[in-house]
Amino acid sequence: MMTGKQQWKPGNMLYPLPAVMVSCAREGEKPNIITVAWVGTICSDPAMVSISLRPERYSYGIIRETGEFVINLTTEKLAYAADFCGVKSGRDTDKFAYLHLTPEKAGKLSLAPVIKESPVNIECRVTEIRELGSHHMFLAEVLAVDAAEAYLNAKGKFELNRTGLLAYSHGSYFTLGEQQGSFGYSVKKKRKKS
Repeated sequence: MMTGKQQWKPGNMLYPLPAVMVSCAREGEKPNIITVAWVGTICSDPAMVSISLRPERYSYGIIRETGEFVINLTTEKLAYAADFCGVKSGRDTDKFAYLHLTPEKAGKLSLAPVIKESPVNIECRVTEIRELGSHHMFLAEVLAVDAAEAYLNAKGKFELNRTGLLAYSHGSYFTLGEQQGSFGYSVKKKRKKS
């Protein structure tokens, strides 16, 4: 037995997670937004992601029928909207109108809009739905990534960490803290001082 720890029943304790707003739409209907923290990267070539939704959620049926959605990254400025879109249903509320968010036509999708106010929009087409229990996982190919030009530096590099990204951890929202290192820093050779 481990000392100084309690063992709990199996559960999801993988935090922090990105809190993203997923936009979707049916032909001829108002677009909707659902906040999802159960989202992840699957593969880099081809670029693929996943989102997991409960079948009773309003957006579930839209995404299942249309086969497309957009993952919109959230920021500190979008924290209120992200929370609202996670607790209010699109059956009852036009979230774009209520939150004064702007749906814009996606470049590669026919129905799901991007959220203009998000610094990054990831346009996705569903390739498979895995019915796993309480949540069903939508596996999707990334068709395009739209990045706000406001975060390009003088050399044209996108500075994602300047956007004020939002994370979700154990019931609370957080912005990213101080940088602790960069990829590979633990094995990088130190320069000799001359």
